[in-house]
Formats: sequence, C-alpha cells, structure tokens
Amino acid sequence: MKKDPIEIFLKNGGQLRMSEAIAHGITRYMLYALRDKRVIEQVSRGVYRLKELPPISNPDLVTVCLRYPNAVICLISALSYHNITTEIPHSVYMAVPRNSRIPSIDYPPIQVHRYSSQAYNVGIERHVIDGASVKIYTPEKTLADCFKFRNKIGMDVVLEALKLYKSRKKFDLKKLLMFSEVCRVKKIMMPYLEATI
Repeated sequence: MKKDPIEIFLKNGGQLRMSEAIAHGITRYMLYALRDKRVIEQVSRGVYRLKELPPISNPDLVTVCLRYPNAVICLISALSYHNITTEIPHSVYMAVPRNSRIPSIDYPPIQVHRYSSQAYNVGIERHVIDGASVKIYTPEKTLADCFKFRNKIGMDVVLEALKLYKSRKKFDLKKLLMFSEVCRVKKIMMPYLEATI
C-alpha cells in the first residue's frame, strides 16, 4: 500500500531533505509535482517543507541544520540563540569535525569552523525550531569557544557575552571551567572569570 506523501511530511515535522523523502518512498518527481502544485515549498536546495506550515521563525538556522545535520550552531549564532549578545549574526556560524568536508550552500551565508573531535562533540544541546532538530552548543561551551576564536570574532564580543551570560543565565563556573579545559583556553579565561565572580 502506497503511503500519502503529505502524511509522510506530517510525520516528520512537515519538512524533509530529498534523501529522507526518497528513503520514505517519495520520488523526486513526486516532490517536484508537489512543489509545482504549491503543496510543498523548497526551503533550500534539497530541503522541502509543507506550504501550510506557519512561517519559519529562524529560517537560517533551520535551513543550515536541515542541509547539514552534523553541523552544530556555534559562536555568534549560538550567542544570539541563547540571548547573550547584542551582535546580529550576518551569517550562520557552524562547527564541523576537523576532517569533514566544508559544506557549500548558496543561502544563507555561513561561516564554517573546524573543531577537534573532543571540542566538537561536547556541550551540544538539541533544540526543536519550527519542527526541525537543531544542534546548538550550550551557553557555557559557546563562551569557551568564543575565547578560543576571540581573534576572529573580537574580544569586545566575548566580554559582552560573558557579562550578559552572568546577568541573564544561571552562572555555572564548574561548566565554564570544564569547557575552558576542553577548548584549551583555561589560562586565558581564568582572569575574566575571576573578575566576574
């Protein structure tokens, strides 16, 4: 018995990558026909969602994470998600394992950072945004990463994030120290952490 493509979309949060759709028995031609009939829309190359769904609240993060399920949102994009920066990310900052291929995508603009296996795998939270599972580093891991990449994002951004973290989140020194060791920035972070305690 053939499954209804719309039911398959609904069971998967209303959006699918082409490879997922094909694995569920939806052919490329069915996808294109549904797109042409305006039942589904193409969010990005190879990513489709039901047109009837409410507009995506954070289309850039959702698009990147649907296209690249191994990507983890990091640095300024993660700070922005956790509401501990006043910076507006002009691209999606994403972490990938050191030896993986760098994703290429037309839109949204991305900034890819390669992480060692240990630094990449720790501190990941999964958040459901508009039905899509999005991997984002915790605020504490993000702060440690920001200290590590301080020359690329600017020390003023890092210090503002630390200040906002202290005022808006539960200050967790133990986690901050743990992630500072994983990211090998403990000596750099310590004076700033001591000043904020």
